[in-house]
Amino acid sequence: MQKLVSFVIPCYRSEQTIGKVVAEINNTMESMAQYRHEIILVNDASPDNTFRAIEELCRQHKNICGVNLAKNFGQHGALMAGFGHARGEIVVCLDDDGQTPADEVDKLLDGIEAGADVVYARYQHKQHSGFRNLGSKVNELMTRVMLGKPKELYISSYFAVRRFVADEILRYGNPFPYVIGLVLRATKNIINVDVNHRERMSGTSGYTLGKLLGLWFNGFTAFSVKPLRIATVIGVVSACGGFLYGIYTIIKRLIMPGVPIGFSALMAALVFFCGIILLMLGIIGEYLGRIYISLNNSPQYVIRESIDERENDE
Repeated sequence: MQKLVSFVIPCYRSEQTIGKVVAEINNTMESMAQYRHEIILVNDASPDNTFRAIEELCRQHKNICGVNLAKNFGQHGALMAGFGHARGEIVVCLDDDGQTPADEVDKLLDGIEAGADVVYARYQHKQHSGFRNLGSKVNELMTRVMLGKPKELYISSYFAVRRFVADEILRYGNPFPYVIGLVLRATKNIINVDVNHRERMSGTSGYTLGKLLGLWFNGFTAFSVKPLRIATVIGVVSACGGFLYGIYTIIKRLIMPGVPIGFSALMAALVFFCGIILLMLGIIGEYLGRIYISLNNSPQYVIRESIDERENDE
């Protein structure tokens, strides 16, 4: 019996590229007789005519589901909406710009068939800008330090998961979803496969510095308490440093009574320790704010409309 593979694609400013990505998926899957497939296209409130292109694709292909979000919820919110509509035994997530090679999906599926729960594509040479490559390195460091990602594991936006992992991801009902953190807490049976990374078909990345910073901050505050522990350590070290500096000042005054203590040194220490205190209060406030938002049932995403003419999976 053929296994159903669900392709989930968050779409933003991809009016010119999404049709080519869909065509590549369909052409590739036609040569893999052991699978049948469906495609879930999630428009993340793109300002261009992306959803109009999705509507046209839904009319042309009966295996495509189109979802239009009411506002921009970000890539991970769009992924959660896509997971909610995916019915496949295997779920594959990829980008809408053609940089993630759909014609190499067999490598990810082979990894799943070999026994892995999650398979991430690994790129030897990324075709991103220097800004995006720097962002990827920071994200790599953050997930390793804050979320416990193994050092040798490469994380990318092109990955495949088994059904039970997708179901576990969907169990997360709070706002601020971070799919990487959800995957890492669901299973440790994760592998990499090497694939090529292409140039963008057109346009530029939708990730700005602000969005990248928001994503990183979301990752380590939503799934880790390490920032609070780091804050505690910094507070202890700062307090010890201040205590030792106070003893040093007293001894210096006793030994050399004629030497002035120094107003500038005092102000420097005061500014430093006040800055540390405000930083720690800010981190604590971020956690409390997220708890408050979660208690108010803030949604991960809101669907304005959807087009789903897929055949029932009997």
